[in-house]
Amino acid sequence: MLSKTLFKKALKAAKKHALPIAVGSGVVGAGIMSTASASDDCIPPPEVNWSHKGAFSSFDAASMRRGYEVYRQVCSTCHAMNFLCYRNLVGFTHTKEHAEMLAGSIEVKDGPNDEGEMFDRPGKLFDRFPAPYPNEEAARAANGGAYPPDLSMISKARVGGEDYVFALLTGYKEPPAGVVMRPGLHYNPYFSGGAISMEQPLKEFGQVEWQDGTPPTVTQMAKDVSTFLAWASEPETDERKKAGVKWMTALFVAAGVAGYWKRFKWMPIKTRRIEYKSY
Repeated sequence: MLSKTLFKKALKAAKKHALPIAVGSGVVGAGIMSTASASDDCIPPPEVNWSHKGAFSSFDAASMRRGYEVYRQVCSTCHAMNFLCYRNLVGFTHTKEHAEMLAGSIEVKDGPNDEGEMFDRPGKLFDRFPAPYPNEEAARAANGGAYPPDLSMISKARVGGEDYVFALLTGYKEPPAGVVMRPGLHYNPYFSGGAISMEQPLKEFGQVEWQDGTPPTVTQMAKDVSTFLAWASEPETDERKKAGVKWMTALFVAAGVAGYWKRFKWMPIKTRRIEYKSY
């Protein structure tokens, strides 16, 4: 009996003060969501006006080619791209001949041969990009316990995509006053917690050599490798956009034909005049 009385009183109070209760619940809910967010301990990356973001835009092949060189000469010393093969570069960043030359520059362990032994051979187009370490334990041992993530899907695996990658590569700074970094850590406000074990990979002008004559500034190198990693996360993006344009065009044409046919078919019925005569 007492519980029913308390329930009725609570119901009357809720009806009388509905707006304050709703506002209070919203504030509490927002507070819970904000405290549960894992990205509150870092700065969100600024948005960059990427040339491939539009519905009718495509990836810049020259930028992707330069970005691959940044990955090959800098990033590949620690990070793997296990989901990308040399054949994926053909038609996007390199010609078939150039991709075969890049693949042939590596040694791949293959086998067994007729004697049951493993052997080394030059790489081929179907081979994956070489990993810098044989396993995770070796990678952690070489990097002070930190495991360098695979970069094949990094743009899809991080909130912000290529914006985050670009901000991270260009966001290394001196720690602010009162912040003491532990040995082996570096200050980066775009990384969760602000302390990252990866040393600044892009440091100086001319760190990477490009054949097209583009000045290899730190910002340019970060922009190009971010574009390459965004493409690597979803190489079929341009094909999807082309297919989308074709399908939308076909649907608009079909809608126009259907509308005209419907109007032509129903026009005599909708425009007819019906008269009733009394006898």
